[in-house]
Amino acid sequence: MRAAASLCTLWVLVLSACGGRSPSSPSTPEGATVTITSAGVAPSALTVAPGTRVLFVNNDGRAHDMTSDPHPDHQDCPELNAVGLLQPGQRRESGNLVMVRTCGFHDHDDPPPRGVRWTGRITVR
Repeated sequence: MRAAASLCTLWVLVLSACGGRSPSSPSTPEGATVTITSAGVAPSALTVAPGTRVLFVNNDGRAHDMTSDPHPDHQDCPELNAVGLLQPGQRRESGNLVMVRTCGFHDHDDPPPRGVRWTGRITVR
């Protein structure tokens, strides 16, 4: 009886260790971050693998509304429009960039040519 109880306990432990895992969301690889400051965005050109999300961090003292090119339609890479309005100190990820392409982005409230320092390019390949 004791052996059966031990075997049953062992079986429960084995099964619980093999339990299902919930799917993980795509990660933001190290280096897939765009930092916004009063000087502009850095880096202004970034290459990422398909499926990547890019983290935008606003370290400027004012808000920035980061959107996809072209201005004012923002339709080239709608995944970038998920970033949207960032208040000072806020951070937000883009949607999953799954299609191989180059995505331009800019600050909607300060578009080029005046706001050229808040523009950039993300190449997905």
